[in-house]
Amino acid sequence: MKKIITAVSALLLAGSLTACGNGAASGGGDAGAKTIRIAYQAFPSGDLIVKNQGLLEKALPGYEITWTKFDSGASINTAFVAKSVDIAAIGSSPVARGLSAPLNIDYQVAFVLDVAGDNEALVARNGSGVTDVASLRGRKVATSFASTSHYSLLAALDRAGVEESELTIVDLEPQDIQAAWTRGDLDAAYTWLPVLDEIKKTGTVLITSRELAAGGKPTLDLGVVSTAFAQAHPEAVDAWRKAEAAALQTIADDPAAAAKAVGAELNLSADDAANQLEQGVFLKPADISSAEWLGTEGNVGKLADNLVDAATFLKAQQKIDAVPSAEDVKKAIYVKGLPGVLG
Repeated sequence: MKKIITAVSALLLAGSLTACGNGAASGGGDAGAKTIRIAYQAFPSGDLIVKNQGLLEKALPGYEITWTKFDSGASINTAFVAKSVDIAAIGSSPVARGLSAPLNIDYQVAFVLDVAGDNEALVARNGSGVTDVASLRGRKVATSFASTSHYSLLAALDRAGVEESELTIVDLEPQDIQAAWTRGDLDAAYTWLPVLDEIKKTGTVLITSRELAAGGKPTLDLGVVSTAFAQAHPEAVDAWRKAEAAALQTIADDPAAAAKAVGAELNLSADDAANQLEQGVFLKPADISSAEWLGTEGNVGKLADNLVDAATFLKAQQKIDAVPSAEDVKKAIYVKGLPGVLG
């Protein structure tokens, strides 16, 4: 079943998320409490370095910080609606959905974790007879709905002139994609690391998110913060951004240390983690506040345009009800203190 969550269904899920712990961080929704509930995802990024090295805990010893793993941006959006998360690592496509009707989530983009490169891709299973995107007609393809990979799959189909109705797209989380792939249930899949590396062992890459970005459909992994939390704890948001910036600097200056930390979080060898990190595109901390990305106070960057473009595409694909205004999206870019906070 699709995870295109309506405002009503998201609110109905709110109580169960908080009660049963299904992807929701522990604790209440009091923005004034000195707690930080962080949603993270298991993909190679500086966010995993921050978690592994306890950078935020060291910077904010007076806060109780919990990290909860989520499998997709759709479930993170649901947790924000449930007021179960304060800060999260989430893809740009789910963020575009979250800022759009019917969800209209009150959160802000405060960091760019990475730009999708070869770390997300569409792979055809060897022996399936699929040789290009056009030959996916009539085939079964898996992706995680409401994710950057889902957005990129739709963009790849659009680029190849293939209608979504001409194939069967199934909604699976990455680990379920790997299991279905092993059983031979799929002809192709669009997903991200580390599962991507596993299915590539018996498959052929048809197109990557790096190629789609070059063609005008970029996707990113972003750091978002609830507006209520940012207003109540601006100093904590600053500390988090500084920790994420330090992790990006580690990726650039000490790739061995970065790979060790990421590998520990993903249960990978340092060599495998290093290979996966090399497939992503990581900005320099100073670039995040440039006009190309977040921008600065009074001069929001092009990231806002990227999110509006993503929402426009999703509306054309009938995945959201309405596209948010450019002004509303600009308000959802958290540029307070930039570029000074990033050093």
